[in-house]
Amino acid sequence: MAQEDKTLTCRDCGKTFVFTVGEQEFYQSRGLQHEPSRCPDCRAAKRRYGRFAPRTMYKVTCAECGCETEVPFEPREGRPVYCSECYSKIKEQQQT
Repeated sequence: MAQEDKTLTCRDCGKTFVFTVGEQEFYQSRGLQHEPSRCPDCRAAKRRYGRFAPRTMYKVTCAECGCETEVPFEPREGRPVYCSECYSKIKEQQQT
């Protein structure tokens, strides 16, 4: 069956982009099973900044000791959040 260009929507910026036949063949030759979910610009930005992108930090109060700390995730209501020291202690206790 002959392949044809596909129009996809980027999950990051929401813009549409064309997944060309050549790109599809490249993906198949590399054994990649999923279509790209990001447009070429967002893929390049992800590669360029990837793990070096600044993370949003959230100020919270430790549920164990009460000290103020920052965490790299948005806390959910009803779930305790711990500072790194208390978190390490709790993990250590669970492993024993």
